[in-house]
Amino acid sequence: MNYAELVTAIQDYIEAGDSSFIAHIPDFVRSTEQKVYNTLQLPATRRNVTTTLAVNNKYLATPGDFLSVFSLAIAVDGDYKYLLEKDVNFIREAFPSASDVGVPTHYAIFGPATTTGDPPVITNELSLILGPAPDAPYFAELHYYAYPESIVTAGTTWLGDNFDTVLLYGALIEANMYIKGEETMTALYKAQFDESLGKLKVLADGKNRRDAYRAGQVRVDVR
Repeated sequence: MNYAELVTAIQDYIEAGDSSFIAHIPDFVRSTEQKVYNTLQLPATRRNVTTTLAVNNKYLATPGDFLSVFSLAIAVDGDYKYLLEKDVNFIREAFPSASDVGVPTHYAIFGPATTTGDPPVITNELSLILGPAPDAPYFAELHYYAYPESIVTAGTTWLGDNFDTVLLYGALIEANMYIKGEETMTALYKAQFDESLGKLKVLADGKNRRDAYRAGQVRVDVR
């Protein structure tokens, strides 16, 4: 289901066509997408970037769409080494001196990044703190979680192509609340949404995390 088809379906179910309602349909859809992406870890939410660490600089900026870390690795003599996540207090205590440099072994989410201007300006983006500060320009690879582009702007998405019922019934919940519709209809839409989300969870947290070689095929007892 593409976005145009989704909009038509929402209007057909709710039977509302005034300009105010139509103007809020993107909000209904985006709200549903955020709910889904924050409930399940879908492959579509994974991102990957590479960079080169700055020597003696313990701070590493994150991409603009960064939400959380999956993993952070650096290449040392051609071998990948994954850094261990800790909190900022651990980094500060374990590597208290500005002269603590070496091969980074740990990282933490530090907080909002700041510019190097005078005075520095706090940005909306987050930064990571490394421990210790790198002693060489190591190649680094960050796997992180981010929202995929919304179907509102993309027109088509993985979620819309493969689990359009999740988007439809989630948006109908929002739409019915907007028009102050009957609670029985909201409950009906929610039941359908929960059922669709459950099926998606089987894929995201089940099938995508196993294969027949390692775990064997799914079996049902026959009596």
